[in-house]
Amino acid sequence: MSPNLPTLKRIGRTTLGRLLYATGVMLTLLLPAAARAQSDPQFTQYWAIPAYYNPAVAGSTDWIRIRGGAKLQWVGIENAPQSFIAAADSPFRIGAKRFGAGINFTQESLGLFKNILLNAQLSYNFKLFGGRLAIGVQGGYLTTKFKGSEVYIPDDDDYHNGSDTAIPNKDLAGNTFDISAGLNFTHRLFWVGLSGLHLLNPTVQMSLEGSDANDAQEYETEMARMLYLIAGSNIELNNTLFTLQPSVMVKTDLNTFTPEVTLRATYNKFITFGAGYRLNEAVSVMIGAEYKNFFLGYAYDYPLSAISKASSGSHEIVAGYQLKLDFSGKNRNRQRSIRIM
Repeated sequence: MSPNLPTLKRIGRTTLGRLLYATGVMLTLLLPAAARAQSDPQFTQYWAIPAYYNPAVAGSTDWIRIRGGAKLQWVGIENAPQSFIAAADSPFRIGAKRFGAGINFTQESLGLFKNILLNAQLSYNFKLFGGRLAIGVQGGYLTTKFKGSEVYIPDDDDYHNGSDTAIPNKDLAGNTFDISAGLNFTHRLFWVGLSGLHLLNPTVQMSLEGSDANDAQEYETEMARMLYLIAGSNIELNNTLFTLQPSVMVKTDLNTFTPEVTLRATYNKFITFGAGYRLNEAVSVMIGAEYKNFFLGYAYDYPLSAISKASSGSHEIVAGYQLKLDFSGKNRNRQRSIRIM
């Protein structure tokens, strides 16, 4: 799914259908049906940051994992989406019970909008059917900003009036709390997770910065509720130097449905390369390398929609470090390189 263009509504007034038109960003001409609530950033290397999409993944392995990523989407289009993420998770025990904890930070810019989301995660996992089932919850704090001071409406615009008070001409800001949850099952042959982010479909009430708060100066936008199904596997080949790692991500806001399939191959536990396809939206190629406890990956998306007439594509980098934990009581300080889930 391409990032949904956010809408802004003045409380007590009608919804502005395509506010980004007023900013001079013509994305709505390319995506006429996408002007809805805001959505999560779309990372092509979703398999490298699984805890971002599912809180149950936090601490589901025996490693402390630290990840960071950046995506420049639709290069060549002014004010196109830019996404940044930082995440970390780790397992821990309380007695014989196994838990996981995680934290992630996301910043996304889209036109004149900017979202900043900070999440804390907690999971509990236990043995089941020869694998481990994890149940996770996530609490977050969402801040949304809108640069109303940069709104530009041409004099010959037949659709918007520059004096319309429903179109803010000052900067807005607001925040709210967010709740997410998920399930994740890990087996030696495969892994699969189901999660719901922004379960309460949170609404952010935004006030004009530098003004007294009252109903005449309040606006609102919302974060769309999203459901994710993510699964993958490691397939050993006769040639032991190679491992295949197919994966799939399906997401929906109950109005639209977007599947994405990825096939990667790892050579000698060092170089990873692959390709992916997001239905009706993009094809991607990716390459990565892991050396000792470090990982670096790059992905390029080529759009299949009309976006390709204005953009050369999207670029994404994910980097990380991981540290093996030993719960056996022996060799507690031992470290070794591991592969991504």
